[in-house]
Amino acid sequence: MAGKLTISVNGQVHQPEATADTPLLYVLRNELKLQGPRFGCGLAQCGACTVHLNGKAIRSCITPVAGVVGQKVTTLEGLGTLEKPHPLQTAFIETQASQCGYCQNGFLMTGAALLGRMAAPTELQIRQELAPLQCRCGTHMRYIRAIRRVAGTKPGSGIA
Repeated sequence: MAGKLTISVNGQVHQPEATADTPLLYVLRNELKLQGPRFGCGLAQCGACTVHLNGKAIRSCITPVAGVVGQKVTTLEGLGTLEKPHPLQTAFIETQASQCGYCQNGFLMTGAALLGRMAAPTELQIRQELAPLQCRCGTHMRYIRAIRRVAGTKPGSGIA
């Protein structure tokens, strides 16, 4: 079945050489040479491999490439461009949201998916959305601040 799959990534059609059960992350990094999604845990627990599938944040480390055929995959590279970054990418830069940056892909892609579903999530909704993601540097508060900036919500909004 190798080479028979056709997938759409960042608006471009690709025919990966990988077998149908190969994790999407391996195709994105090894064949398409994309560096946004990263290998973290391989168990969908850290979020470093997060991509969008039809606008929904998913973990590419556990998603077989065959599972995305006929659907739209967006990686960090497809979220925005240098000339026209996604508003959340701009907010991450303005708030100096990242330290080492390894987990940044997961937070950006998860935050962008949340903002795609709801324009002004409360701080509680943002926290709940980001809760499964792991960051060893402890920059969660900066990520929350950046998402709040795009959403236009105030600190503490929606916190019970």
